[in-house]
Amino acid sequence: MHAPYACTPAAARGRLVAEEESAFRSCFQRDRDRIIHSSAFRRLKHKTQVFVEHEGDFYRTRLTHSIEVAQVARTIAGALGLNTDLTEAVALAHDLGHTPFGHTGEDALDALMAPYGGFDHNAQTVRIVTALERHYAEFDGLNLTWDSLEGIAKHNGPVAHPLPLALAEYNDCHDLELHTHASAEAQVAALSDDIAYNNHDLHDGLRAGLFTEKAISDLPLVGSAYAEVDRHYPGLGASRRRHEALRRVFGAMVSDVIETTRNRLAEARPDSVQALRELGFPVACFSNEMHSNIKEIRAFLFANMYRAPRVMEQRERVTEVVNGLFPIYMSNPEFLPDGWRAEIAAARTRTALARIVADYIAGMTDRYALQQHAQLTGTDILHDGV
Repeated sequence: MHAPYACTPAAARGRLVAEEESAFRSCFQRDRDRIIHSSAFRRLKHKTQVFVEHEGDFYRTRLTHSIEVAQVARTIAGALGLNTDLTEAVALAHDLGHTPFGHTGEDALDALMAPYGGFDHNAQTVRIVTALERHYAEFDGLNLTWDSLEGIAKHNGPVAHPLPLALAEYNDCHDLELHTHASAEAQVAALSDDIAYNNHDLHDGLRAGLFTEKAISDLPLVGSAYAEVDRHYPGLGASRRRHEALRRVFGAMVSDVIETTRNRLAEARPDSVQALRELGFPVACFSNEMHSNIKEIRAFLFANMYRAPRVMEQRERVTEVVNGLFPIYMSNPEFLPDGWRAEIAAARTRTALARIVADYIAGMTDRYALQQHAQLTGTDILHDGV
């Protein structure tokens, strides 16, 4: 039974191009399935979070991260009486617009695109699902419901002006009401992203040897989780001990979101999804104490993982890959594959060409970007140096 403020297929706000409904799936299930079957979703397999793709098979990729986020999001949404299918669709799509090499690649591409309107991975996700996926006969993109598109565009909150160019272009023809908060389903997807990456970055950082269990023993949530495991399972092997501790950290964050969000919903008492959107504040959130705990964990990860010398060295190298590819393609657009030729021919301005080049580079996997850079420059950036 859905809560009165939950999104429901019967009240969904339709698609830009009208379609006959499926006999077997709700409109939100259909959105989720189209996302899973998209080319951009498959490419997430070889796009990384922190480590470069070649460094090891055990580290999270954007694909495994997105699946983990979707699992957390379904759990929270179900506990809150929300639509789990819409929540899952937004969670699975949230990283489709990421460049190769994680946020490092995005920072580099945004700097290169500064004269042409900039680059934003969330806006790029909207661009992918509304234009760049080209498999269907009757439309470009995936023709997702308004509800899914709204959730993708606004899961982190209202979008301030000036809008990212890619998002502004679509919003002009299909108003996503970017000034309001998104549905509770999308808000849950956003928090699930926070929960998933906080947990798995601790796990990946330990596995990579960037820090030790002893180094994180004083962190809130983490230290108490290890202590609890040691009380219940004295002498447990290192790998099992780590897993048991971090899954407790994970569980504490999930439970906190469910309890805090329930309380906020009880206080706000929205009687519809539109009333919830127009509250002026998010209903899904961590408690103040949990927010503070997570902030401390993130500060530790920033200092010891995201800015670790080994990671910073790789950031410098992969930034050079993006910085090298962009001007080459701008000067030689004929180097793009044949499928991009019609768009290149139609580009009448330098900005239009830059948008095509950005679309192409953003869609690359880590591996393909490295290969293309090596082929076009004759430099193996990871082994020859910058």
